[in-house]
Amino acid sequence: MSALATTKPVEAMEDDRIGELLEQRKGHPTPWFSFEFFPPKTPEGVEKLYERLAEMAPYNPLFVDFTWGAGGSTAELTLELTIEARRRFGLIANMHLTCTNMPTEKVVDALKSAKDAGITNILALRGDPPVGQERWEPIEGGFSSALDLVAYIRKHHDTFFSVGVAGYPEGHPNRIQQVDSLEGLSKAELGRVAVERAEDGTVTGYYVCRDNDFVQEIDYLKAKVDAGADFVITQMFFDAEVYVAFVKTCRSAGITVPILPGIMCFNTLQGFKRMVAFCRTRVPEKLWMDMMALSKSDDDEVRRYGIDFGVRLGQELLRAGSSGLHFYCLNLSRVALGIVSGLGLGSQSVDATYTNEKVESEIEKAMNGSDKVKSKEKALSNHDHVGAVASS
Repeated sequence: MSALATTKPVEAMEDDRIGELLEQRKGHPTPWFSFEFFPPKTPEGVEKLYERLAEMAPYNPLFVDFTWGAGGSTAELTLELTIEARRRFGLIANMHLTCTNMPTEKVVDALKSAKDAGITNILALRGDPPVGQERWEPIEGGFSSALDLVAYIRKHHDTFFSVGVAGYPEGHPNRIQQVDSLEGLSKAELGRVAVERAEDGTVTGYYVCRDNDFVQEIDYLKAKVDAGADFVITQMFFDAEVYVAFVKTCRSAGITVPILPGIMCFNTLQGFKRMVAFCRTRVPEKLWMDMMALSKSDDDEVRRYGIDFGVRLGQELLRAGSSGLHFYCLNLSRVALGIVSGLGLGSQSVDATYTNEKVESEIEKAMNGSDKVKSKEKALSNHDHVGAVASS
């Protein structure tokens, strides 16, 4: 029996299920929002994350979720954070679960431990290759895809868990390919093509998920939903029209579950550039030029811009019909809370004037050093973070 299976259950009632909460929020005049975090590498980082949760909980997110390291490397800590988010802060928690390098028995243990603790929400992901391994390969006796994981959860746990899955508005990064030019691309392909640029704006390449591959992506997403997924959380994107087109395509394919838009919070310029390059994300030209015009040595300036951009993107998504927003926080609070407050969301008991000046004045406390921020962003490649990596 694994160490995870021996984790002592907490005395707790079953948590609310996200699928049901999203259904209840349909037509609600006030949009919801949610936050995603990843397990820190050090005990000090864990305590800092608990401080973040204490700071962010009063804003009343619909839920928070915690990522799962490749091969279950953070299994116990992910479970602990999920439990403590509920116990200490009264937050509805969503636990990521991947099957990368995970034997079946380890998945069984993880689900049992979650169930024993009253955790009722799982984000089922394939996950990414472990560090140092370029391609994902299933292990003997393990699962081969998120679809297998969703089917297993439904077969063995029926409706106890509300199950979410990942969606890729621009196509899965593994299906995104380089093309020589924009000539010959369809209207849909032009709508999701990523233009690679140098810092001065010079175009250096084009990347796109071709239509045939995108159809397969949608078919696979529908298969995950048909297998029992209750909701979809998208990979990060920076163009609201990409999300709108994705939702329209999903609805046409018969995917009717809620599709939650994932918004990446900007904290450093280098972090932004790494994320974009890693995921081949479409970046509108104005956003790229705005970001390149910011000071490379002034992270405060990047965060102020990140709040402004996040508010504008959030407004576009809400106007387009999204009932809420999911934020990839990178374990930091300033930009996420700045966007939430800028949109007029959050608990009425919380000061909603989260201005740039307040961000600037508290930046040292919030960031705990820009070098640590950069290392956190770099470390995301070891996790199943939907907004940053290719988990399917």
